[in-house]
Amino acid sequence: MAIVSSGPQSQGRPEATPPPRRLLDPAAAEVPAEPQELVVREDSLRPKRLDDYIGQGELKQVLRIAVEATRARAEALDHVLLYGPPGLGKTTMALVLAEELGVRCRITSAPALERPRDIVGLLVNLQPHELLFIDEIHRLNRVAEELLYPAMEDYRLDLTVGKGTTARTRSLPIAPFTLVGATTRAGALSSPLRDRFGLIQRLEFYGLEDLQAIVLRAAGLLDVRLDAAAALEVARRCRGTPRIANRLLRRVRDVASVRGHAAVTAALVHEALSLHRVDGRGLDAHDRRLLTLMLEGYGGGPVGLDTLAAGLGEDPATLEAVVEPYLLQQGLLQRTPRGRLLTEAGRAHLAAAGPVAATPAAGERP
Repeated sequence: MAIVSSGPQSQGRPEATPPPRRLLDPAAAEVPAEPQELVVREDSLRPKRLDDYIGQGELKQVLRIAVEATRARAEALDHVLLYGPPGLGKTTMALVLAEELGVRCRITSAPALERPRDIVGLLVNLQPHELLFIDEIHRLNRVAEELLYPAMEDYRLDLTVGKGTTARTRSLPIAPFTLVGATTRAGALSSPLRDRFGLIQRLEFYGLEDLQAIVLRAAGLLDVRLDAAAALEVARRCRGTPRIANRLLRRVRDVASVRGHAAVTAALVHEALSLHRVDGRGLDAHDRRLLTLMLEGYGGGPVGLDTLAAGLGEDPATLEAVVEPYLLQQGLLQRTPRGRLLTEAGRAHLAAAGPVAATPAAGERP
């Protein structure tokens, strides 16, 4: 299976400056470089077949049946929409599907398809039954989305040639293909686009047992001697996300290598991740700063988002989109009509964690 990656071809609309990268940010790719480099460097940890893909049992069962039926009919696989939080393996699943079908997977992202010729060029050059993977598909502009409608349904492109009174529409046939779309915001997709996907599947957060197996598999590929207890310790701190698990494992490997440890134990995992201020529940310094400010500055709340952002020196949107979600999932924080509220579980976690070490102000390096 060949992998073709299509990068951005223009700068597009200006966007807000992204927040500093966090070790526990599931949206941050392991290699923040061009898409082609990311595929090459992360490929060693990506499973190649469904049998090697750990977790997501229901999703694998659905896709396995679809793949086997497609191969028996010698057709293109129906279009697939994968949605869910970042870091759970949507891109990996697209590559696995291409491998199972024995076809090439072309990789791009919605922001790279700004002009009509970008999407037209991709579709025209597709070979029969190939996969086209579009990441963050909810960010497609209207023109690109409307070009996809007939391509997905009838394998044709409807193009307008000429302008004004001489304009006419031409239909250009294209090879049968499979569109695999990935998004973290399924609700942001328009109904016409969403309805054209034959398979719509959500990826769920991983359990501890699956995460432990993922860490052990990655350790074997990275040539790291890791016992089961150490793998479980990494799994507890990765927020149910394989991407974060692999990132934490690499940081543990760095410490083991520098300090001359031949094997990684649970104690070494604790020591290594404590250097990055990641605690046993997967909270980092940003998370604990928020909880501590709420407890010590406002008695646990309720307190408004803008007030918290000002106290932490953070942008409110960053606080809401990056820091709060995991705290809400863990039941450490509540959103109420009157503001944010620290829960009893949040108070208990701060009490168990002890005094919080001084953390750098916003914009400072630790």
